[in-house]
Parts: sequence; C-alpha cells; structure tokens
Amino acid sequence: MDTSMREKLHTFMNVIIRVPPLFIIDELLRIGLGLSNDNVVLHSSERDFKISKLPDSIVNLIISASFLDLFGVEYFTFKMYFMIVLKFLCCCLGYIIAICIFMLWTKHLIVVYVYSMSVGAIFISYWSNFNTMKAIITYVSTHESTTSILDDILYLNLKYVLNDGPGFLIIQNYVIQCLLASIFCYIHLAPRRPVVQKLLVLSFMAPSILGICPLPKQVLHNLPVFATLLPLAVCKFAIWYNGVTMINLIYMSYQYTRNFISNYGLSALAETEWIRLNIPYVLRTFWMLRVGAHVFQILENHYGEETFTYYIMLKSLLVNGCETVTALLGMTSIISLICNYIGCFFQWVLLTEDEEEKSIGTVSAILFYVLALQTGLTALDREKRLVRLCRNFCLLFTAVLHFVHNIVNPLLMSLSASHNPALHRHIRALAVCAFLILFPVSLLVYLWSHYTVSTWLLAVSVFGVEVIVKVLVSLAIYSLFLIDAYRSVFWEQLDDCVYIIRSFGNTIEFAFGIILFFNGFWILVFESGGAIRAVMICIHAYFNIWCEAKAGWSVFMKRRSAVNKINSLPEAKAEQLRVLNDVCAICYQEMQSAKITRCNHYFHSVCLRKWLYVQDRCPLCHDVLYKTENSQNDKDNEVVIGDQGAQANAEDVLEVNEDR
Repeated sequence: MDTSMREKLHTFMNVIIRVPPLFIIDELLRIGLGLSNDNVVLHSSERDFKISKLPDSIVNLIISASFLDLFGVEYFTFKMYFMIVLKFLCCCLGYIIAICIFMLWTKHLIVVYVYSMSVGAIFISYWSNFNTMKAIITYVSTHESTTSILDDILYLNLKYVLNDGPGFLIIQNYVIQCLLASIFCYIHLAPRRPVVQKLLVLSFMAPSILGICPLPKQVLHNLPVFATLLPLAVCKFAIWYNGVTMINLIYMSYQYTRNFISNYGLSALAETEWIRLNIPYVLRTFWMLRVGAHVFQILENHYGEETFTYYIMLKSLLVNGCETVTALLGMTSIISLICNYIGCFFQWVLLTEDEEEKSIGTVSAILFYVLALQTGLTALDREKRLVRLCRNFCLLFTAVLHFVHNIVNPLLMSLSASHNPALHRHIRALAVCAFLILFPVSLLVYLWSHYTVSTWLLAVSVFGVEVIVKVLVSLAIYSLFLIDAYRSVFWEQLDDCVYIIRSFGNTIEFAFGIILFFNGFWILVFESGGAIRAVMICIHAYFNIWCEAKAGWSVFMKRRSAVNKINSLPEAKAEQLRVLNDVCAICYQEMQSAKITRCNHYFHSVCLRKWLYVQDRCPLCHDVLYKTENSQNDKDNEVVIGDQGAQANAEDVLEVNEDR
C-alpha cells in the first residue's frame, strides 16, 4: 500500500474511532443530563395517580391509617428528588467518562474499544441465549408427545423440531455463540490460560447444549444468567489486572500536561491537542452521521405520505442539527468548511493566494458559534430555533461578504498602484466588487419587503450597507490611482483626496459601530439578555468603537501636525526649481512645486508630509528639520534629568541617615 494512502487510512480510522464518545455526550445533553422538564414536584393529582397503581390492600391500609398525611407527600417527593439526583449524577459520570475516552491517545482508545467489544459480546450472548431458552420453554410447554427436544432428535422427529419447534433458532444460536466465543477469547484483555479459554467457549455454548436436554423450566430459564458469570468474571479481572497500569497512565498524563503548560503555555497545549485529536474532522464526521441517521429515520417513517416534502425534511434537519451543544459544534465545523471553500473560490476568481485570508473558515465558525451562544439557540423550541438559525445565517452571510472585501481590497490597490497591464485581473476584481454591491442590495430589498422592522433586521442592514460603503470607497481609491497612473505630471492633491475618501468610509463605519452598540444594548435590556451577549457588547465597544476612535484621532492629529510643519517651510520659487533641475528624493518625480527644508533640500510637500509621519529628520542628510522645537525638547529633557538626579541624591541622603 502506498505511504500516502496508508496515512490517509490511519487518519480516517483515527477520526472514526473518536466519533462514538461524541454520540454518548450528545445523547446525555439531549436529555439534559437527566434533568428533563417533566421532572417536577408531584402534586396531589400525580400523587393520587401513583397511589392508584398500588395494590388495593396497600391503598386501603394507607387510607385507613391516614398514612398519607404522615409520610405520603414527603415520601414521594423524597423519592422523586432522589431519583433525579441519582440520574443526574450517573449522567454526569457518563459525560466525564465519554470526554476522557475522547481525549485518549489512539492506542489506548483501541484498548478501550477492545474491552467494550468483549463486554458487548457477553450481553449479545445473553440476549441470544435468553431468546432461545424462551422459545425452548414455550415449545416444551405446548408440545405433548415428547418431554424434550433431545427426545425428538433421538426419535428423528425432526419435522416437529424444525417446522413447529425452535430448531432453526437453536441452530442459529449455535452459530452466534460460536462466533461470540471466538471473538471474546481472541480479544479479552485478561491472561490467556488454556483451561480458562476452553471454559469460556463452553460457557458461551452451555445454554444451547443444555437447552435441548430434559431439564426443569426453572433451570432452563436461569441458564443464560449462569452462562455469563465466567466471561463477566474475566472482564472484571482484566480491570483489576490492568488497574496499576491505568493509574500510572493517568498520572503520566497529568505530569505531561503540567510540564507542557509550564513550558509552552495553555494555548499551545490547546492547539497541540486540537491537532492531535483532529477535532474539526471528528466534529464534521459526527454531524454528518447524526444528520444521516435522522434522514434515514424520516424517510422510514414519513416517506410516501401526502404531507411529506423535502423542504419539511430540510427544516427538520436544520432544527435537529443544532439541538445540543455537540450538534451545534458539528454544524459549526461544517459551516467553517463551507466558508473556507467560499474563500478559496473567490481567491481562485481573483487569481490570488493570501495565506492570511485562508482563515475565513475559522473566523466564520467562531462568529456563528458566538451568535448561537448569544441567542441561546440550543435552548429554544423547534419553531423559534429555526427562525433564529435563519437569522444567524443572514448575519453570517453579510460577515462573509466583509471577508471577501478584505481579499479583493488589497488586490485592487495593488493593481492600480503597480500599473498592472493585465486586463483580465482588473475585470475579475471589478466583477467581485459588483457582486459585493448587488448581492447585499438584493438581500436587503428582499428582507425589508418580507419582514417587519426589528433589531435583527437593523443589524443585517447595517452590515450590508457597511460592506457596500467599503466597496465603494475601495473603487473610488482604485479609480484615483488609475487616473494618477496615466497622468504625466505629479498629482499633489492625490494624497488629500485619498485621505478624504478613506476618512469618509471610516466615519461611516464608526457611526455604524455606534448603531450596532445601541442595537445590541437594546436587545440585552429589552429582548434577550445573557452574560455572553453582555461580554460581546463590551468587546465591541472597546475594539470597534474606543480603539477605532483612538486610532482615527491619532492619525488625524499626526496629519494635522505634519501639515502645520509643512506650511511653516518656505515654498520653492520657479527659478529655484529651474536652477536645481532635480527630482524629489522621496518619490523620484519631477518637481513643479516643492518645499525647502532648513538644510536646503527640496521635496514635494506631499512626500515630505508622508515622511514626517515616520520621523522628523531630513531624508537626505538626516538633520533635524525643526531645531526650535527639538532644542526646546532638549531643554525639557535636561530639566527632567536634573530633577531625577536631585531625587536620587535625596534618596541617597535618606538611606545614609537611616543607616546612622
């Protein structure tokens, strides 16, 4: 077998064997860890219903002795709560065990499955033996000519056994027990002693052999139970035999985790385990198998009915696909894959490969999962869950459009600034921009014509209009750069025009951010609160409002300061430029106008302003451009240094006095 094929097969098997624990976790979450809604306090009617199921003598005793008034309510309430707590604890234990099994290394996980298969073989054997003994007991009870199946076989009355009796069932049980005995003897983890191996085979086959003999019915009824004693003892011994090994494994895992966190950090451990466990592939496989089982169930129960449609089936699949947290994680993984393919498609259209933009699937998955947690998707009923899921999809689609703009925007700037003559590259980029304008417009027209005004519709509209504004800003700057590329003279106003357009776009985005903040605050207070929504509002307020406002104000102040500095420099006259007969040392373009620095160097005012964003020294001689301001700064620094020296001397004097 080829090496790559072997690796793919190994990865596939590693994914498949981690799916069953997720089904266990999913089922435990589906029943609410035993705390379902029907577990409520018993009222009088419920208490009477339970009492009515008791035998009449006990009911009469309870009523005559007024036993109900003394112990009735307390007893039934205590019993109910005790069963709820017991069920909850068992579900929590199963949940923890399933997570631990999911986290195991592959070789240890295989050992768990082997042990589970051996235990499963015992219960299948018991079930098959029980059904066979039940059929034999029924046959012996109803057959009058003989007393046992063995007598019929000895007298060659096979037609009674095969046609009217359990003959074929006994033969089938022989085959099943032989197969189960072979499997159990091959995979059980206890020491393989020859005598024990033979006794195990005999234990599996004993009910089938003794069932045809003329034994009492009570003995036949208990044969399946006695047949499982030896295999169960072997399984129990396997646990005790490997107990020390399991304890050492747990301790070594704890030591490994602790050392890894201390050396590399918790985030590195999470990333390593994420890769080792193949979590995205496991979640996708789990969700597809879950949905496939649901499709099979729907087709089996409702296919062919008049009310059955594939649209109804699709809605049912979407609703059940996010029923629990594990199912929601699986759906999130599928959405991540779809969004990743969308990003790859647009990169293929634009003929670009940006490694940073390949994270569109991850970011989309995080966004969808956060939206689901904010809206409490798994806790809603079926109809509300479907509506909320569709709304989250709309928000996600508009967010994906923003990600696509992040892919096409740098490409537009690159094509226009580099004077790229490849016409098909420009056409592809402009086609994507047209899609980013037409699709949000169509979506908003549809939504506003079919739905009433709501906070959700406002959020979708803001996201849609925002992506349209960003695309228009990109197209405007792209057009300006193209115009500048075909100009023969230097365009000094280009930087101002680009700054004004970008400032307009950033201002619109900032205003939309404030609108979204108040929209989320309204939802938090008046519609659906929650800690997760409150945290997300705080994160939005900090990163998308405060940090953006701070960065925008910083850029504005730098530009304002640079403009004031440039205006303070003298303007070069036409005669001076003619005598100089040189180009700008920053952009290497001819100078129709220029500014003269204190060190007598000539630059375009726009180029020098961009340079001043970086530093205050001349690009050619590195002399300080503003000696007056810097000399004042030097004096201030000398004063600060003098104050620090005086403070240090004072501290030395205090230390000497303390020593004395």
